[in-house]
Amino acid sequence: MKNIAKILLDIKAVTLSPDEPYTWASGIKSPIYCDNRLILSYPEERKEVESSLAEIVKNKFPQAQYIMGTATAGIPHAALIAEKLNLPMGYVRSSNKGHGKQNKIEGRKIENAKVVVIEDLFSTAGSSIDAAKALEEEGYEILGIISVFTYNLDSAKKNFEKENYQHDSLTNLDELVELAVETGYINEKQAEKLKKFQNNPNDSSWME
Repeated sequence: MKNIAKILLDIKAVTLSPDEPYTWASGIKSPIYCDNRLILSYPEERKEVESSLAEIVKNKFPQAQYIMGTATAGIPHAALIAEKLNLPMGYVRSSNKGHGKQNKIEGRKIENAKVVVIEDLFSTAGSSIDAAKALEEEGYEILGIISVFTYNLDSAKKNFEKENYQHDSLTNLDELVELAVETGYINEKQAEKLKKFQNNPNDSSWME
C-alpha cells in the first residue's frame, strides 16, 4: 500500500540513508532504519495504519478469534486492532517472565483459538516465527502473521515457507524505495544501493 509507505516516510518511521549507513544491533551496515513505534505518536496516521491492519485480518483471516502481539513493538498495534475487531488480545514475550507464573504468553487462555499474530516489522522473520511456535505449543492455531512493514528479504520469505506460515504486510521496501525516488527523497543511484542491500544484507559491497 503506497499510502502506508508514504506515512512511514512522512513521519520518519522509516528513514533511508544509503550514503551514511546505520549500524543494526547485529552489526550489519544498513541503508535503512525502521522504527514503527513512531506511528503511535501520530493520531491520524495511526488510525489509517491500524484500520488497514484490521482490514487484512477481516479479509484474509475472517476466522480469527484472538489477536496476539509480539513483545514489545507488536503489542500496541495488536491492542488497537483487537479493539477495532472486538476480539480478545494478548501478547507473546521473547522469553519467559523471570518471576511470578513465568509466563511467555500473556492473556486469557482460550483453548484451540484461531490466532493472528501482529508484528511491527519483518526482517528475517525469526522472532515472529518464534512467537507463532510458542503459541502453537500452548495449543493455539496460527492463521497468519501480519506486519506493518517488511524489508522483503529472501531470508524472511524462506523462513515463512519453511515453517508454512501465512503472512502479509501493509507495505514493503520495494514499494517504499519506488515512492522515495518518485518524491525525490533519494535518487536512482541510491535506490540501486538499497536494492543491492536487500539482495544480500551481509554483503557490504552495496556501499561501494
